[in-house]
Amino acid sequence: MTTSSTAFDIRRIGGRIGAEILGVDLSGELAPAVVAEIDSALLAHKALVFRGQNLDDAGQLRFAALFGELTSAHPTVPSVDGQPGILPVDGEEGVRANRWHTDVTFVRTPPKASTLRGIVVPPYGGNTLIADSGAAYRDLPEPLRELADRLWAVHTNDYDYAAPKSEKAAEHRKRFVSRKYRTAHPVVRVHPETGERGLFIGGFAQSIVGLGPSDSRDLLRIFQSYVTRPENIVRVVWAPGDVVLFDNRITQHYAPDDYGDLPRLLHRVTVAGDVPVGVDGERSRVLEGDDASHYTPAAA
Repeated sequence: MTTSSTAFDIRRIGGRIGAEILGVDLSGELAPAVVAEIDSALLAHKALVFRGQNLDDAGQLRFAALFGELTSAHPTVPSVDGQPGILPVDGEEGVRANRWHTDVTFVRTPPKASTLRGIVVPPYGGNTLIADSGAAYRDLPEPLRELADRLWAVHTNDYDYAAPKSEKAAEHRKRFVSRKYRTAHPVVRVHPETGERGLFIGGFAQSIVGLGPSDSRDLLRIFQSYVTRPENIVRVVWAPGDVVLFDNRITQHYAPDDYGDLPRLLHRVTVAGDVPVGVDGERSRVLEGDDASHYTPAAA
């Protein structure tokens, strides 16, 4: 189905999440009204796909900056050479994000939104899956929703990873945990713009505050199973030049490791966010590590 807007068309690509934006050239200057419409579409659909844009690094940075201040590439992992705001997502490095996660939730102020740009895309596989954590919350039976509303989870970048498969992967792991972060976030985050509640967990959420390891794993597994229900997921099939924009505050994503030794390279630019707030109005808090002010201008 295609719905008309004053500036572009929106074609839904998932039943609950995801839309393609048709008729917008991101390489040109976008009028403020168009940016506002894209932002509204992002709030409504949570993940937007712009096909065949063929931006360069400067163009991607310019587009992402329309939605707020930018973060640096990552709190611990190096950026693209000469581009401190761009993170290379490189499958050739043996480091593949084949686990469900929300970007950088181990710091107190995770990104508002992420942009991904397809540069080298394998002929098969290498898709990106994006899940609607707001729909997942609504899917919970009422007793589980009431429980989730009261819980907090500890997110960290330093946990029991699987053994790296290569020297490059081992080096990436070493860099990834070169600064240790532990942050307590609400299991249910209230979206700062829409007020929608969503499950704010994913791969960096390792334990539940006040519970032991076994109970924590069991509860997180139950909540996560609702996030990753097929009904709540959209699959983005990449082509070179495509750009994806998703709301990091109410989604998770996953990159299946299904393309063998083929090259895959995306560039990621993220928009600074705010401190998550729970149902009771309490804000996330740092448990270990610094405030990541070197990473995000919104750290205060």
